[in-house]
Amino acid sequence: MFDNILEFAYNKDMKNIEISKDNSRIKVFLPYNPSYIAKIKTIKGYRWHPKEKYWSLPDTDGTQDMILKVFEREKIHIDPALQSKKIPSPLVGEGEGAFEDLRRELVSRKYSYKTVKSYIYYNRDLLSFTEKNRSEINDSDIKDYLLYLAEEKQSATSTLNQAINALKFYYGTMLKKKFVYEVKRPRKDKKLPVVLSKEEVAKILSSVYNIKHRALLMLVYSAGLRVGEVVKLKPEDIDSRRMLMHIKGAKGRKDRYTMLSETALKILREYWQEYKPVKWLFQGAKADRYISIRTVQKILEHACQNAGIKKEITVHTLRHSFATHLLEGGTDLRYIQELLGHAHSKTTEIYTHVSTKSIGKIQSPLDGLNLKQGGGK
Repeated sequence: MFDNILEFAYNKDMKNIEISKDNSRIKVFLPYNPSYIAKIKTIKGYRWHPKEKYWSLPDTDGTQDMILKVFEREKIHIDPALQSKKIPSPLVGEGEGAFEDLRRELVSRKYSYKTVKSYIYYNRDLLSFTEKNRSEINDSDIKDYLLYLAEEKQSATSTLNQAINALKFYYGTMLKKKFVYEVKRPRKDKKLPVVLSKEEVAKILSSVYNIKHRALLMLVYSAGLRVGEVVKLKPEDIDSRRMLMHIKGAKGRKDRYTMLSETALKILREYWQEYKPVKWLFQGAKADRYISIRTVQKILEHACQNAGIKKEITVHTLRHSFATHLLEGGTDLRYIQELLGHAHSKTTEIYTHVSTKSIGKIQSPLDGLNLKQGGGK
């Protein structure tokens, strides 16, 4: 009903998406389109203004980029005041058809959709930042752009490395320019993953009453699945006789088998009886599509709120918790590596730094002191 009301509130003659600034909010005017409404609602902090007939979003770091990513293929008009902030626009540079050669090359090499989208984004962003054509880009431009990502946008090391990969592939691999190779990669941040205790995981799973949502989250934790893996599971991937799950086309386009928990299988059977999934184990809003990653994230957010969990966690936190709990239970690191689908053992070794298996046995020297009461009087 809300969307029907919006249909009359929108400007029917508007053809382009318009972005402007208003105090601490970004104003977004949209032509009426149900898919546009769904897209704008994926960005945190959205607000609809019925009288003025526009959406607004908080003007925080990353919001502007998110708007442009969400409406990547649409025609966008950006207020000059925002353009001065070097916001990447799909229409800046060489037009909407720019980097079709890059897209075709990546697809032919079977790069994932996510990687293709990311590589095109950073190459477009570079042109927007420099306000140059591809033929004019030089070594200094790329270094300035990476400095802008690091200093002004405070991008994480993983983001910087992804940008380097994108530019290196296009200018180095495809256009055969050598200056890209002079760019040094930043050292990786040595951050430890957030890990939930077993009690916290139990609280989260117990707070979910929807059988579909509960089965999904239980499956993620029970086998340490990536969110992109669980949403793409098909009914035939569950092998209840061998108690295994077949994970197909995972990260690095690799298949693997992982464990199937008896508890997870029990809840899956209850879910099966109620929902009767056909093509995808966890069907999305449309019958031929799997549930979206964004929806799974929302499911976990609501579960954490209901369980009173204050930690900032994502679906991937369940995967980290699975690995850590296995390690603390005595499972060999090599088996954990295989279950997670890690190509290198060093990736798995990070869980030795968050496990309490050894640290919990060490006694603090404070506990061995003979302290007097009342400040030693």
